Amino acid sequence: MLGRMSETDSLKPHEGPKHEGPDRSSPYPVSRLAPVISLVDVAREIQAADAVLSVKMTAELAIIADQIRALQERARRALAEAEESARLHRATCGFKKRPGHVYHLYRRSSGALYFSMLSPAEWGGRCPDAFEASYRLEIDMTFKKLE
Repeated sequence: MLGRMSETDSLKPHEGPKHEGPDRSSPYPVSRLAPVISLVDVAREIQAADAVLSVKMTAELAIIADQIRALQERARRALAEAEESARLHRATCGFKKRPGHVYHLYRRSSGALYFSMLSPAEWGGRCPDAFEASYRLEIDMTFKKLE
């Protein structure tokens, strides 16, 4: 039996290239006491990892989507404020507007807008046009509507 090789001897798992390196990185068990690793176990582990990664990525993408929606809403508000300030800057004004001061917006019967330094109360009930709102001109040249 020493010089002869049987057909089953050529199929031994230890023949072929051997793993070189630490046992913990071996793709196959290196000890008789090592647990048997089957292809089904590996597939189950991959499936479990895929499920966990899927949940994690879904949660992370949901957070990013919420942040995008919040940024879009913030951009809409900023654009609306800029449009409103631009509209108000185009209103007729017979004086130099200064940041920090309050101005009162009126609408003529023709639909034209104009600013006045007089509030509706200061007109003493003789206000010739429709009062729209009062605004304070901010330092960044935007108008803040006063209640």
